[in-house]
Amino acid sequence: MPCSCTASPEAIRITDITARDGFQSVKEWIPTEIKLRVIDELIAAGIKKMEIASFVSPKAIPQMSDAAEVTAHVVNNNPGVDVVVLAPNLRGVQDAANSGASEISYIISASSKHNRANINRTHEESLDDLSAIRERFPDLKINLSMSAVFGCPFDGEITPQQVLWLLHEGMKRGIDSVSLCDTIGVANPRQVMALLPEIKAAAPSLPLALHLHDTHGMALANTYAALQCGVTCFETAGGGLGGCPFAPGAAGNAATEDTVNMLHRMGMQTEIDLGKLLIAVNTIKQTIMHDLPSHLAKARSYSEFCFCRF
Repeated sequence: MPCSCTASPEAIRITDITARDGFQSVKEWIPTEIKLRVIDELIAAGIKKMEIASFVSPKAIPQMSDAAEVTAHVVNNNPGVDVVVLAPNLRGVQDAANSGASEISYIISASSKHNRANINRTHEESLDDLSAIRERFPDLKINLSMSAVFGCPFDGEITPQQVLWLLHEGMKRGIDSVSLCDTIGVANPRQVMALLPEIKAAAPSLPLALHLHDTHGMALANTYAALQCGVTCFETAGGGLGGCPFAPGAAGNAATEDTVNMLHRMGMQTEIDLGKLLIAVNTIKQTIMHDLPSHLAKARSYSEFCFCRF
């Protein structure tokens, strides 16, 4: 059933995940100074919340071996920016807290097989660790980053009941927010508009974000569908970088610049300067990956045609 509510034009918030989900998919080592340059340029563009690193074993994701240094830099130099880091277990959370992070994204997949492939754990093991993390770090903000919500490369279809079960289990353990992740980019707008009302009905006061991948070119369409359901928070990556290393065939994230461009052309505000954002994207293009998948990484913005007569 279509959603009837719409997002307030002034309320759209972007969490940029370039430095975490974007960079972790790049096989060649990105020098720490380049990572920090991109992060600083994204902040200069008006990004107020960033997921900047993963506190995981360097053997699993070598690109994240400088997570502590990157986190400390951002925390110490940008007091007005909300810093989020991903941590899949208690040890990772401890390392993240030591680096100054005040919010973690704790990842559990809605799919049992993907959870095993991604973090080598059963649902029960992940939930037990979540309980231990909340007990040991009562003041730490915990976002449940729920993977493979709209489909799994191993289990196939993921039902709303599976998503709601994991959501309730997370809420029982004290999560502060949830991100619904289309890990392999297979969601479609009707699917998004069918699931979101159930999530909002089950947890009306829990902050909710959508994390979309663009494997089949539907990330912006799904963003618009989510807006119709009252979702006002989206996780995106500069240049459209990204892709889960443990989900075969997954492509990059919804591009921050493409998402911001669409929102601005619809008359919605993000407090992000698109021109400055494109400076950061150009740095990514020149120093990390020349052939970026986003649209505005290749095309002119045609800003003179943004009339916003709504």
